[in-house]
Amino acid sequence: MEGKAQETGGKGGEGPETAGELERKLEEKTREAEDYLTRLKYLQADFENYRKQVEKEREELARFATEPLVRELIEVLENLERAVASARKTRKKDLVKGIELIYARLKEILEKEGLEPIPALGEKCDPYKHEVLLCETRQDCREDEIIEELQRGYTLRGKVIRYAKVKVAKRGD
Repeated sequence: MEGKAQETGGKGGEGPETAGELERKLEEKTREAEDYLTRLKYLQADFENYRKQVEKEREELARFATEPLVRELIEVLENLERAVASARKTRKKDLVKGIELIYARLKEILEKEGLEPIPALGEKCDPYKHEVLLCETRQDCREDEIIEELQRGYTLRGKVIRYAKVKVAKRGD
């Protein structure tokens, strides 16, 4: 019976584990636990970065969700602008006043949404905001100075949604 008691004391019929073996296994398990903790921390950081990116994308989407509508309303705004100019020629003050009120209100709404005209006339041409359609040799202007705005450009909350179409001066030195 004594032989049987010894056989069941350790794994697979071996004797009890020594203190050194237990320390080695404890260190191994400690390293394994630290490795899992490090992995968990990386996963948490990755998830936090992902969450922030999704939030940023959602905010960006919300900021520019009105862009297609604003693009179409720009044409309406410009048509009203032309109507105001045309109505002023007719000398019908009530008509002019009515169109001016509609124009001003639409312009106010679009500005509240973040629409801003791109400055052009007299500015140096910026390829990120201006599309050059024509050039003219002029000595009285700076090189690449915008001398005529052919179509107004616009930004929506800082993003160019329509480039200004312009005519620029070239020096004939």
